[in-house]
Amino acid sequence: MARRSKGVPQDPGYEQSRSSDQQLIHRRAENGELVGYTSEEYGVRKDDGVSLVKPVNSSAGLLFLAVLISLAFGGMLYGILQMALTDQWHILREIWWMYLLILIPLLAGWSSYFKERKAEKLRRARNLPRPVE
Repeated sequence: MARRSKGVPQDPGYEQSRSSDQQLIHRRAENGELVGYTSEEYGVRKDDGVSLVKPVNSSAGLLFLAVLISLAFGGMLYGILQMALTDQWHILREIWWMYLLILIPLLAGWSSYFKERKAEKLRRARNLPRPVE
């Protein structure tokens, strides 16, 4: 078999082999077929079948959760505004830790959403089905 050269037109549909350092994650797709995904194509954690509650892992579901947490954070920022207007800063000394606690799910929600959106685009580019497990 002849070696393929760079810059030379290849057969239609030819895909270069992936480098060995990029490990594939083998999961079942929606149609039951076993498919290999890169870590970027896989996206956020999917259901492993063990938990009682299925995780939200679609981009629409993650967007909904991220917006919901953002609204809660916005409500908390409104509370700071009200404390500033009524000069009741002593309340903030007691509840400042709540603002730090809500930052964790806020950042996790938005980063998971963007990670899954990127994975969807990569899967669509390679015409891969969505992994279900």
